[in-house]
Amino acid sequence: VQLQASGGGLVQAGASLRLSCAGSGPKLSRYVMGWFRQAPGKEREFVAVISWTVGTTKYADSVKGRFTISRDNAKNTVYLQMNSLKPEDTAVYYCAADKGTRISSTRDDYDYWGQGTQVTVSS
Repeated sequence: VQLQASGGGLVQAGASLRLSCAGSGPKLSRYVMGWFRQAPGKEREFVAVISWTVGTTKYADSVKGRFTISRDNAKNTVYLQMNSLKPEDTAVYYCAADKGTRISSTRDDYDYWGQGTQVTVSS
């Protein structure tokens, strides 16, 4: 499966962005889908994950209540709605697909990665 992330940009603190992750090849409905991010000089960290059956989600504590992950299997796309953005949310955001059946926040569990999209939040 190939993943293409988009929707990043430069925004001010408090603004919103919606990231998209479009899949090509096998249907994304077969995969657990996650979002991760990597800030300069830091490890890639978990942001959010959604199960392939829809309805089961998990978020990093740092984004809980501000970010929402969703999927549209008909469009083969996963979204990350980001509200109330903070400067510390600045990072390259990656979407990833996991062939497993249980949601995971562990980077090594994911099998396929998109190329990343830059999100920059100014104060």
